[in-house]
This record gives sequence, structure tokens and C-alpha cells, in this order.
Amino acid sequence: MDDTPYAAEMKDIVIRFPGVLANDHVNLTVKQGEIHALLGENGAGKSTLMNVLSGLYRPTEGTIKIYGDPVHFSSPKDAIAKGIGMVHQHFMLVPTLTVTENILLGLHQPRFFMNMKKLNQQIGELQEQYGLRVDPEAMIWQLSVGEQQRVEILKTLFRGAKILILDEPTAVLAPQEIDDLMGTMRALIAQGKSIIFISHKLQEVEVVADRITVLRKGKVTAEGIDITGLDRRKLAQLMVGRDVVFSIEKTVHEPGEVVLAVHDLRAENNKGVPALRGISFEVRGGEVLGIAGVSGNGQSELAECITGLRPAQGSILIHGQELINASPAKAIAANVSHIPEDRTRVGSAPNLSITDNTIMKCYTEEPIGNGLTINRTNARAYARQLKQAYDILAPSVKTLACKLSGGNLQKMILAREISANPQLIVAVQPTRGLDVGAIEAIQHLLLVQRDAGAAILLISEELEELLSLSDRIAVIYEGQIMGTVDPETVDVYAIGQMMTGARMEDIQESTETHHESAI
Repeated sequence: MDDTPYAAEMKDIVIRFPGVLANDHVNLTVKQGEIHALLGENGAGKSTLMNVLSGLYRPTEGTIKIYGDPVHFSSPKDAIAKGIGMVHQHFMLVPTLTVTENILLGLHQPRFFMNMKKLNQQIGELQEQYGLRVDPEAMIWQLSVGEQQRVEILKTLFRGAKILILDEPTAVLAPQEIDDLMGTMRALIAQGKSIIFISHKLQEVEVVADRITVLRKGKVTAEGIDITGLDRRKLAQLMVGRDVVFSIEKTVHEPGEVVLAVHDLRAENNKGVPALRGISFEVRGGEVLGIAGVSGNGQSELAECITGLRPAQGSILIHGQELINASPAKAIAANVSHIPEDRTRVGSAPNLSITDNTIMKCYTEEPIGNGLTINRTNARAYARQLKQAYDILAPSVKTLACKLSGGNLQKMILAREISANPQLIVAVQPTRGLDVGAIEAIQHLLLVQRDAGAAILLISEELEELLSLSDRIAVIYEGQIMGTVDPETVDVYAIGQMMTGARMEDIQESTETHHESAI
């Protein structure tokens, strides 16, 4: 009999919100020194359950024990005192403070005087220890999404948590960074700590988890089972209750005329440092051009320049119309749709309803509006039509966007952007942090648009996604294109080399030289 002590034990947890039973008598046991994966579709109740364990929510029913002692948390402070730390999927950072200040925020020490030089050094040492590097003196608003994620992880580690709850920690990390994080997780486990790992990336769960618990619609469908013998397909079935298609079938066709032509594009990031350094490429109608790269190499700035959100130098032609430094309104008028990486603060208005979010691009046009007033009846009917067509799970179109799960929020954004009949779609991390069912649906929606003749610029840090969806892949490094490759024939190792700074021609030359010397 396994006598490994439980680090955390949750029994018969019930959480009710108005009209929703989020957790229905859920059980979860986490052993000391294990990585326990918590799986489920968006909206299945995973984050809600972890918010209970981390002290954000108080359960309607149920009990919690930490290392065998019954606990009653009134706030996250109580949970932290018991050695529980949570890294949330949506960041809990103050944009106008530095990295070090965010990590120290809420701690009792130091109280009256902060020796920033010493504190920055301490944070730097912590980064070296766990391989999570980010400038301690940088403001949060200056950081990429991936760097902000690292700050969240560092903040939890700095507090010395014994039980770490990681809610989609790899969602914004590149393959190399994910490998580093996996190594960090194993090192923590070796020190006797416990990790609850919420992830939609089933291949990661297969590799790193010891046991899994699966939630579906607020109920447990698999409780604390050993990961041994479970492949990705079986895990997906437990999550969504049906078979999931992992292989994407693309129709083969010749792309049309050039829709987007970018030439010698140059732009700075939020720190005033060059982010794009002379980028040039084209995207044709009926084609998906994937942009691969490690987070923070100019991908966000590229999308913002094309969609009118960032000033730049060079040329951006859409169907021959120059749109460099044009406003977002002009980009929209040119039939450009934008699926941003930050779906909460950029892609939606969280405190507005589904109706108001879905009409944002057409509220001045008949039959929704006339430029002066909005026909609310027609607006709600339009939103209901999109809600049904895109399978947005919500009680009604009056539901606020902030109440939607990540997958349903992304479906709402896609519904708004695709319903505008775009000629160019700029999609940035369109499936980041989503479950296998939502990923399947959103990738299908993008390919339908490709087959309808739209040009798609797909910026993603998911190499598997890029290889599946793209007709061509351009690799970006420090604001420059290292090469453009065919996903059907390219060596993945070559893409990895380009993502770390090697140019395609140098890789080819090295390969040819190695081949000749072998002969």
C-alpha cells in the first residue's frame, strides 16, 4: 500500500455561482513529491477548484486538508501561509511596477526601505536557479506575454511555496523554454514539493505528470489515476467525452494573388529598442503563412504594425494599398481581421456583453446601426446567430465577456472577426491556453477561411500547430526573418536552429558540407 502522505486533500468540494454549479462534489488528492495533472475542457471547473485551494474562493460545501491538517482559507494570504502558491493563467501583475517590485508586492519584508540593487540581485539569483530569465528592473508593461508569465512563476517560487499550482504555465513558452520549465518542475519535486499542473497540452502531461484527475462539466470523470498506459487520445476522450481529431487535413490548392506585402518593415518595442529590423514577406489569398519564433523576437510588434496599433517604417501593402502607420479603422476598412494574443485586454471588452463585443466592427452599419443609434433588437439577434454558429457556450448574449471561459471568449472573438468577411486575418496565438476540443474547433475555422480565399498570417509559438496549418513557415529571430520553409519537407531541427539565430542558408551550407565530408 502506498503510504506517501497527501500534500493536499480536497473532498466533496461544491462551488455554486448564480445559475452555475462550477464544482459538483469534486475530490482531489495530491501526494507529496508528485506532479499531479488536472485536465478538462475550458469551463470544466479546473481553475475554480484551484481558486478554492489557493484561498480565492470559499467552497459552498466540502473539506480541505494540507499535510493532513484541516484548513479553512479566508484569503490567498491564508493559503500562502500554508505553503500554497498559484500561478494564474491570466496574469496578476501591476503593469506600472518593475519585475522585482511585483515579486515583492504583498510581502511584509522589506517594510520601510528597499535596497533595490540588493533586491534585484536576489531576484537575479532566483532566475539563475530556475532558468527563468527576465530583466528585474523592467516594467511589466514593457515585457512580452512570455516574460510576464515567467514573472508570475518567479513570484510564487520567491514565496517558497511547498505546493505549486501552475495554471497553463507553458501556454506562452517556446519549446526550449518548456523543456527548461519541465526540468524546473522535476527539480522541485526532487526537493519534496508538490505541483498541480493544469495544462491543455496533452503531450506535456504524458511526459511530466505522475497522476491525473479529469473534470468534465464540474464533475470528476477520472480521479487520481496513474498516467502510465494513457496516451494522448485516451486523455482527450476523458476530457471531452468523444474522440478528438489531432491530425488536420488541408485541401491542396494554388494560392491566389498577393494580399499582404511587407517590405523592409522596421519598428521599436515598448522599451524603444528595435524589435523589427527590415522584415519582408508576402501572403497570398488562400494561403497560411506561419511565423515561428521564441517569444519576444518581434512577433507581437509585427502584428501590431499590420493592424495599425504600432508606428513603423517601411511598407505594408494590402491589395496594393499602402497602410504603413494607418489607423486600426483603416485596417478594418481594408478587410483586415485581428485575433490578438491578449484576448482579454485587446481582443475584447471584458465588462461588455457578448452582444456588444460581437457588433464592434459593424455597429454603424445597417441593420445593426445607422451611425447615430444602435438597433438593440437586431444587435441581439445578430449576436444570437453568431453564438449558435460558433458554439459559444454562455447562458445568453447578455452574458459579460469576462464571464466566459478562455475557449468561449476566443470563439466570440473569432465570430466577430470572421463574420466581417476578411481578406486578411492576422491571428496571434489563436489557440493559446485552450483545451483540445476548442483547439480543434478554432483551427478548423481558420482553415475554412483559408479555403474561402482569405490570406492568413498565423503567429504562434506552438510548432506543432504551425506545421499542421501553415502552407509556408517563416522563422523570426531578433526582428529578422531567418528563412522561409515548406512545413511538408522541413526538418524540425532546422526550424529550431533558425529560432535560435541560424540563417537558413547557413544551415543548408553546413548540411551540404557535412554530407560531402561523409562521402
